[in-house]
Amino acid sequence: MKSITEFPNHILVKGIEAKTALVAEGKTPEEIQASLGAGFKFEGDRLKHFFNALDVAAQNAGLHRLVVMSLAEGEKAPAKALKVEEHYYVPEFRVLSQPQLPSRDGRGGYGRGRQGRGGGGRR
Repeated sequence: MKSITEFPNHILVKGIEAKTALVAEGKTPEEIQASLGAGFKFEGDRLKHFFNALDVAAQNAGLHRLVVMSLAEGEKAPAKALKVEEHYYVPEFRVLSQPQLPSRDGRGGYGRGRQGRGGGGRR
């Protein structure tokens, strides 16, 4: 497996918005690709991967980044990978963890054990 390039979410979101606006203006796919290349400073293969990545990103909500990779002979594609031409586009998602709340012990406290009453008693 060889990673070719990756695109973070914020670039993909801007690209999808720009592509949608260009489609609404009635531009051809070649004009759209040229305009995106000029706007995002991509050219050649990177521009082709970016243009394809926008279609994959539009299908996946909550995306963290999109990795473009190629596979060697005999390797299996990762789960959720989409093949476009000879490359695989692998969406990666951000998993947010749940905040850990302190656990309560049986007496309604927060598991600190016996604390004593403090203040050393008088005799």
